[in-house]
Amino acid sequence: MTNEVIDKILKFPVIPVFYDDNLEKSIQVMDSCYQGGIRVFEYVNRGAQAESNFEKLLDHKNKFLPDLSLGIGTILNGTQAARFIALGCEFLVSPLFDDAIATVAKEQDIFWIPGCMTPSEIGKASRSGFTFIKIFPGGILGPSFVKAVLPLFPDISIMPTGGVTCTQQSLEQWFTAGVKAVGLGSQLFKKEDDRYNYEQIENDCRDLLRWASTKSPE
Repeated sequence: MTNEVIDKILKFPVIPVFYDDNLEKSIQVMDSCYQGGIRVFEYVNRGAQAESNFEKLLDHKNKFLPDLSLGIGTILNGTQAARFIALGCEFLVSPLFDDAIATVAKEQDIFWIPGCMTPSEIGKASRSGFTFIKIFPGGILGPSFVKAVLPLFPDISIMPTGGVTCTQQSLEQWFTAGVKAVGLGSQLFKKEDDRYNYEQIENDCRDLLRWASTKSPE
């Protein structure tokens, strides 16, 4: 499972990061991203309906989007990790490194992307066997941080979340710095009158994947 998810992320290195209490909107957003070429989608554990929605999203995914990898983000402790693994998530993402999550991920053989903000945290994650790292918040750290730390940790892969916008310039800055993937949340899912523009989401995803493919490091 772990290698399959990594391979898919490297092939489709733009990961939407999304949550909405409304299930129908969540399904429509995931479908729009998929139509735009997305094959790795992160739903986040940030609301009262997260578990219920995720279970139904997974069922929809299995029926209609079988080649999409659906994971859960904002996992803060081992209990949450175990609960969503039991529901059937394909990977976990966190804004932090937590020993209990590490233990659950290893025991269940599930791909986990821990969040790190400092070289010390990256080093700890790497020594624990987790080498695909989310740097968070990406908007504070920036591409220059990636350039500075990669020579220290040549065996890690970095994915920023936050600080990535739906522009070619933004994608070029991050991928030129050496990231292997990017996560996008609010920049990709802007609302107008409390409505998502599903066509725009699809088009943005298609553009982001095209820009990423031309700038991904060898």
